[in-house]
Formats: sequence, C-alpha cells, structure tokens
Amino acid sequence: MPDATPGLCMKTASVRLGNRLVLDGLNLSLTENRIGILGRNGSGKTTFLRLIAGLIVPSEGEVRVDGFDPFKDRKAALAAVGILFQNPDHQILFPTVEEELAFGLAQLSLTQGEALARANAMLAHEGRAHWAKAPVTSLSQGQRHYLCLLSVLLMEPRTILLDEPLAGLDLPTQARLSRRFAALPQRLITITHDPAVLADADRVLWLEAGRIAADGPPAQVIPAFTAEMARIGEQDADADLAS
Repeated sequence: MPDATPGLCMKTASVRLGNRLVLDGLNLSLTENRIGILGRNGSGKTTFLRLIAGLIVPSEGEVRVDGFDPFKDRKAALAAVGILFQNPDHQILFPTVEEELAFGLAQLSLTQGEALARANAMLAHEGRAHWAKAPVTSLSQGQRHYLCLLSVLLMEPRTILLDEPLAGLDLPTQARLSRRFAALPQRLITITHDPAVLADADRVLWLEAGRIAADGPPAQVIPAFTAEMARIGEQDADADLAS
C-alpha cells in the first residue's frame, strides 16, 4: 500500500531518451504550495513535468506523488495531478466545449450524464454557459487555454502542473490567467524559461542539463539564473551543431 506522504518525491530519478541522459539522478522533495522549475530550452523541464505526471517512467530511480507511483497507478494520478500544457491544441480532444470538459470526469467513472451536468454547472459558475455547445474551433487561443484550465479544475487535483502557462498569450489574457492561478488552492508547479513568471513562488529550482543548478527562494535563484543566461547570451554558442 502507498503511504500518505504529501507532495512530490524523486529518489535518484533519471530519464534517458535514446542515448541522451535528459534528467540525471534527481533527489527532491517538493511540498511547497507554489514551486517554479526554471530553465532554458533543452534543460529537461518538459521531461520533468511528464515524469511527475506519470506520463513516462524513470529509467532509474523512483517518483512518488502523495506516496504513490504516478506511472503505475494511473487512476490515482488522474485524481492527484492535473496538467495545463503550453499549447491547448495539444490537449483538446473533443469538438464541443461541454464534451471536452466532460471527458476527464468520465475517466473518474462518472456517467456521461453526470459528467455533462458538472461541465455545464462549471460553465454557468464561470459566466460561460453559452460556451457549452460551441465548437472548440470557434474559441480564441486564450479561450482554448482557459477551457483547458477548466477541464483540469473539474478533476479537482491536489497538484496542477503548468507548462509555460503564459507563453504566446496577449497581455490581458496573461493578466486574467495570472489572477486565476494566484487564487487557486492547489499546489502549482510552473515550468518556464521566464524568471518573471516565478517572482512570487515559494521555491524555485533551476534545471540545467538535467540537473539542479540551484534550489531556493526566487530572490536567490532568479538573479543567479538571469546572470548566467546573460553570460551565455553574450557568446555565439548556437553557432556549433549539436553533437
């Protein structure tokens, strides 16, 4: 039986994709309410998110979410962890808003009727009852992103993983989503390359080449990350072909 240990735990967790070591022996205990995973492209951030969500299995070591293995216990993972991907079109599966919202609830063994009723109740609560029958394709990028957030919230997970949650959105949409994120009671783990997004986090982890380069409060980690990115940016490092 899994224990009831809250939060996320990694013990010497590594991930290899082909011949590449993407995450290298991570040992972490994450219990804070607002956690940021900061790193540049290719640092392993998305793989880190997928590992926590149980979408991939570690090549070595172990991962636990609230005491259980998220890869082996998919039903528990669906109830415990929600994911908001950067691109909503990678997440949306169904043609209408209410069908999209009802899908996740059906995975938790609700009947189709119960799932649709809950979906429509949430839309009404959000002042968006008129969205129910609308084709998902009629929504703007920001509205589709919001739909994905509502789909996650309907599942009532204890932890929500945010993958570059504000990237590609206009400023008003960023402001609306930021307010909504700040008000959520769930633990939020935000994956980003933008340090400004993590200014109010409780804890920030700087991920570099699959390892933790720094771990601490934002006032400590963000300046170090920013200085290193500025140093790298002064070099023509991208002129070489990747090996």
